[in-house]
Amino acid sequence: MINRPHPTILIVDDVPENIQILAESLNTLYKIKVANNGAEALEVAHREQPDLILLDVMMPQMDGYEVCRLLKESSLTRKIAVIFVTAQNAANDEELGLKLGAVDYITKPINLPVAKARIHNHIQSKQQADLLELLSLFDPLTDICNRRRFDESLISEWKRSVRDKTSLSLIMIDIDHFKQYNNHYGHSAGDICLRKVAGELSRNLVRPGDLIARYDDGEFVVILPDTAEKGALHVAERLRECVEKMGLPHACSETIPVVTVSLGVATGNKVPDYFLPQTLKDAAGNALRMAKKAGRNRVFPQTLQAG
Repeated sequence: MINRPHPTILIVDDVPENIQILAESLNTLYKIKVANNGAEALEVAHREQPDLILLDVMMPQMDGYEVCRLLKESSLTRKIAVIFVTAQNAANDEELGLKLGAVDYITKPINLPVAKARIHNHIQSKQQADLLELLSLFDPLTDICNRRRFDESLISEWKRSVRDKTSLSLIMIDIDHFKQYNNHYGHSAGDICLRKVAGELSRNLVRPGDLIARYDDGEFVVILPDTAEKGALHVAERLRECVEKMGLPHACSETIPVVTVSLGVATGNKVPDYFLPQTLKDAAGNALRMAKKAGRNRVFPQTLQAG
């Protein structure tokens, strides 16, 4: 996902000939996007999310320094690597660019072999950093998102739900009697069980925007954007059924002799902005406790209402 075969480079220059020279030398290795001025560069950067921007300094209306400053101010573009391409080679010019967040300078007239080597190095560094960040958001045992990724996604989806006045649902999932499972079968078998349950839950989430994460030892959580209570309950019941139908033996279960899950569903419908994401988590956690109290291997709902 991170290591794309053709990383994207955005070339920004108000002189078409300069763009053509760079594009022709790079287009066999990279996907090339172009912009002829600062405003267009910002628009393309937000839309395309390139891996690297080759940015001319001297442009009318908005120079490269201002473009770089605005790129680094935006959460959507601040991680994009920027290399200034300029005829200005004074030390104070280079210092200014680096302070604004650029990673390098390429001076004009461009030495293409040297420029290509520098671009290759920065692309490689960017991809390695992206990969490390991606790995930091996944649970190594189950190969699904971890709690950090869940927390970040919940905040962003909550903000979007409040802004757009849409429904947002959360499903808290707990493997029934998982402590007893570990005690009886051993922790290695427990790890295998976790991987199998995580895989089955993940396969039964059909929308690209839905997110499943490992929340705790035997607990998982699912974020369902733009989903009202009826749809969330349908998803939760499907998840409950798919785990039970796996038929993983659980000799110590007080529910039925196979691995099952209990699920708590919380839905926020057009919640006011004074509510917090924690409110939805608390509601889902309370619904999960009610599902366990009612006998486990079942779904229990709770809907947030403005007071």
